[in-house]
Amino acid sequence: MTSPTAALTAISVQAPSLAPESVAVAVEAQFGLVGELSPLVSERDQNFLLQTGSGERFVAKVTSATEEAASTDFQIGALLHLEKVADLRVPRVHHTLSGNASGEIADDKGTYRLRVVSWVSGKPLESLPFDTVRSGELGTALAYLDNALAGYSHPGKNPVLLWDLQRTPELRQVVGSISDSLLRGRVERAVTDFERRVLPALGQLRSQVIHADANPGNILLTDDGIGFIDFGDMIRAPLVFEVAIAASYLRSFEADPLQFIAPFIAAYHAVMPLSDLEANLLYDLVRARLAMTVTMLYWRLSVRDEDDPYRKKALEIEGGAERYLALLDSLGRDGFRRKLSFIQ
Repeated sequence: MTSPTAALTAISVQAPSLAPESVAVAVEAQFGLVGELSPLVSERDQNFLLQTGSGERFVAKVTSATEEAASTDFQIGALLHLEKVADLRVPRVHHTLSGNASGEIADDKGTYRLRVVSWVSGKPLESLPFDTVRSGELGTALAYLDNALAGYSHPGKNPVLLWDLQRTPELRQVVGSISDSLLRGRVERAVTDFERRVLPALGQLRSQVIHADANPGNILLTDDGIGFIDFGDMIRAPLVFEVAIAASYLRSFEADPLQFIAPFIAAYHAVMPLSDLEANLLYDLVRARLAMTVTMLYWRLSVRDEDDPYRKKALEIEGGAERYLALLDSLGRDGFRRKLSFIQ
């Protein structure tokens, strides 16, 4: 695995900042698309919504300078692989006029990969009321996505991402960004539990390519069902990590903190059955993802400008992560497992 410093650098670098007019010219020349560009919030890339005069919509993506070519090709290849599955609602690659899956664009800071994918029409789950029925629908949809990804492989399948749950121990480098000692201790305990319980079991867990960021902003309710966007954190990892990452965002602060997580995992399990080992690790994995979310939020506060759009978005949607981590700590490992009664 690459050095922790490389992972920190990759996530801390500022996204490209090309003028929209320059991107529009490049998209027209290379992809044959003409339309109005509107900026979209992104962590590492520079993204735009492109709407043509005929009403078609696309996402134009200027890739981060820190992303290796193999990683970009890995993401493109995954979308091309998923196009073979007709009932999946995911972005589709729009090729250049010469038939390539990506182009290039440059400014005075360097040259970047330029990609265009279709726009998936729908409402983000983060903007909709959530209930147990929708939780189950999400579990089923994510399982079908993973089933489709199971046969995909690519040399770029291990990108350098600090959001990679396999890198949880590296959070110790930046946990000092959390000034609240009680919260910092909670995060450190989650990391310690990951090291003691998950790391020794990694070799026994089935692995494949996963989306790895099924958060409510990347999940859409479309006219035809649930769709997924933003495959930028995709990686080869233990399959159960996919379940834990998504579950960490299904937070309930009512009497039953797992009222959304339990039906989600049950529906996923019905399509992609989890082993007993995988089920037993879910508690630690969900807490590890919450610890990662909390740590990255506080670290970002210290390194990003106050007017940074991604920083603002993270503050808006991740404020509940630390509260939910505390709830799961109170519930305990045994209490968590008992609520997953569908797994014997």
